Amino acid sequence: MHNPSPRYISNLTRETYALILAGGRGSRLHELTDWRAKPSLYFGGKFRIIDFPLSNCVNSGIRRIGVVTQYKSHSLIRHVMRGWGHFKKELGESVEILPASQRYSDNWYQGTADAVFQNIDIIRNELPKYVMILSGDHVYRMDYAGLLAAHAESGADMTVSCQQVPVAEAAGAFGVVEVDEKNKILGFEEKPEVPKHLPHDPERCLASMGNYVFNTDFLFEQLKRDAQNEGSDRDFGKDIIPSIIEDHQVYAHPFCSGFTDDESYWRDVGTLDSFWQANMELLSPTPALNLYDAKWPIWTFQEQLPPAKFVFDDDDRRGMALDSIVSGGCIISGATVRRSVLFNEVRVCSYSTLEDAVVLPDVVIQRNCKIKNAILDRGCIIPEGTIIGYDHRHDRARGFRVSEKGITLVTRDMLGLPVGYE
Repeated sequence: MHNPSPRYISNLTRETYALILAGGRGSRLHELTDWRAKPSLYFGGKFRIIDFPLSNCVNSGIRRIGVVTQYKSHSLIRHVMRGWGHFKKELGESVEILPASQRYSDNWYQGTADAVFQNIDIIRNELPKYVMILSGDHVYRMDYAGLLAAHAESGADMTVSCQQVPVAEAAGAFGVVEVDEKNKILGFEEKPEVPKHLPHDPERCLASMGNYVFNTDFLFEQLKRDAQNEGSDRDFGKDIIPSIIEDHQVYAHPFCSGFTDDESYWRDVGTLDSFWQANMELLSPTPALNLYDAKWPIWTFQEQLPPAKFVFDDDDRRGMALDSIVSGGCIISGATVRRSVLFNEVRVCSYSTLEDAVVLPDVVIQRNCKIKNAILDRGCIIPEGTIIGYDHRHDRARGFRVSEKGITLVTRDMLGLPVGYE
């Protein structure tokens, strides 16, 4: 980069409009997304997934942001309004919610490209030089200024942020990119079953993170062209990128967070196992994802709650949590919690044990329960004496879902409780 000065970077970020695509269901999360969009899913004890791209934007200096919503968006919209609704439009900053509203057709959003196309007039009114399109359902920290600078310096029409991932992990899950020695994209396949590996590493491939930078005029041209193609799926990965890589300047930008402690941390928490694992990783003494960096905070909406409380100190009834994250409003009452993530207002009652569990807000675990390797959805009330995670056949017989790697999911519906918690 020829001019890395702060003024140069600030000019780039001021000239950028970010559009976060947050309308996806996340079907591989099964019942966890029956009542919420995937970007609205809880993560890390107090956050929601959407907080990560939003925080990355704000911390990078990008303060004109649109959040595109569609599938079961009530909790997502409510969260964004509560946590991110304080921006001042008159100061050149805003976080606006862009629900599907049939602005250019009689259909709801038909794909990622259509979601942007149907908001062209809103983007145009912002007069940006660049449009950054971001996936709303990944967990990572990233200073987008480096991506913008690389895009501007290369003379690219479009730049795709990419990350090296194992071939087995990418199969059927990520768009896979082929590049030349200058990172110009030569080939792109959307979620191939057999991804093409890196020339120097047969075990890894270069995957798209779903984050793109476009020159605004070029983006509008490609979206209008795609909208006129009756055979298109209206998707960036399936349609837009493959159609432009031969005749236009499309580059890959290697993902670098800009932080020495988590240079390559990026998680698509799109399955029960990956969601559970990513939460468990936070319990390490030095986790790959540093949520405690005051220079790069992850912002969110926070309820006014009392501190977590641990009560009883008898030999057979001691309230304690070890190697765990315990959020505000929780009460551990004569129970033992090990290697678990507890969100707001969880109550674990006497003589119960909880191990290797992710427990979403407002869960009550009654007395004498034994739970391990589990995800408990918001609002669950676990009856006294319940055993979860010790016998998968028994878990399935009770109607609980057991993942490929043996993580048991429990929701209110599975317990016969009223559904609809978001």
